[in-house]
Amino acid sequence: MEHATMLKRAREVLGIEASGILSLRDRLGEAFIQAVELLYSCEGKVVVTGLGKSGLICRKVASTLSSTGTPSFFLHAADGIHGDLGMVMEGDVVLAVSNSGETDELLKLLPILKRMGLKLIVMTGNPSSALSRTADVILDVAVKEEACPLGLSPMASTTAAMAVGDALAVILLEKRGFKEEDFALRHPGGILGRKLFLQVGDLMHQSGELPLVHENNPMKETLLEITSKRLGVTGVVDNQGRLVGVITDGDLRRGLETRGDIFRLKAKDLMTRNPKSIPADTLAAQAVAAMEQYSITSLFILQDGEQKPTGLIHLHDLLKAGIG
Repeated sequence: MEHATMLKRAREVLGIEASGILSLRDRLGEAFIQAVELLYSCEGKVVVTGLGKSGLICRKVASTLSSTGTPSFFLHAADGIHGDLGMVMEGDVVLAVSNSGETDELLKLLPILKRMGLKLIVMTGNPSSALSRTADVILDVAVKEEACPLGLSPMASTTAAMAVGDALAVILLEKRGFKEEDFALRHPGGILGRKLFLQVGDLMHQSGELPLVHENNPMKETLLEITSKRLGVTGVVDNQGRLVGVITDGDLRRGLETRGDIFRLKAKDLMTRNPKSIPADTLAAQAVAAMEQYSITSLFILQDGEQKPTGLIHLHDLLKAGIG
């Protein structure tokens, strides 16, 4: 097959799948609203069940619902009729996905589900199927054609089902007032979780790692403090231990250029006064924003209600933690 032919065929596949999704847009109606209301009012969990390719879509839909505020889990239809149906409880709502609507394993689940009094939403390409006839709500996800040239492997139909699952998830999260913070609670190991929950106090240098000198310290001692703590900066404190300034590597370079022999100076002669600081309970992401705003690479953390430094956060610490 020539390269041009490959690209042409691939574009045709994408066109078929895109058309399948777009065809659903105008078919959305009262049944979709009813499905949303059933899922929203569910007192238990949403049980998403299917088999084969539809089962793979079910896994994705259940995962998306769970991560956006609607507790859900995937029940493999074949496993369901061999014991896993024990996971289903009164108060659950079942979302069954089957393009044909005639999947034998799903049909065998129906008597038990109905006996338990569970509401059933069926997502199918065959609204007149056996599965559809038992449904409380039918979501018609039929597509005009599959992308598979043999007409055997479900492609456009599974894409359409997944898209409708996403549409349900979006409406439900908006209906619940689901926010970024709620999403982060379900993704504590992800980037968003770190951005929304990691605080400056979790990453700051403190105690023996904190670079500090007295304002009357000679520059030689000040330089040694900056070098030994390896943060490119030191805080400068007065007799009461209050932060009155900072000296950075940049201050040292500028001092050499403008004042010559800086070793005859004291820390207070070269420090930058009124240094920027940040509370320990500030989100780490906000610390990055502050550093970008002021074009600096470190911020001191001060004791509540006082000017005494208790910690230091450096841009490298934030970047290493995946905040940036």
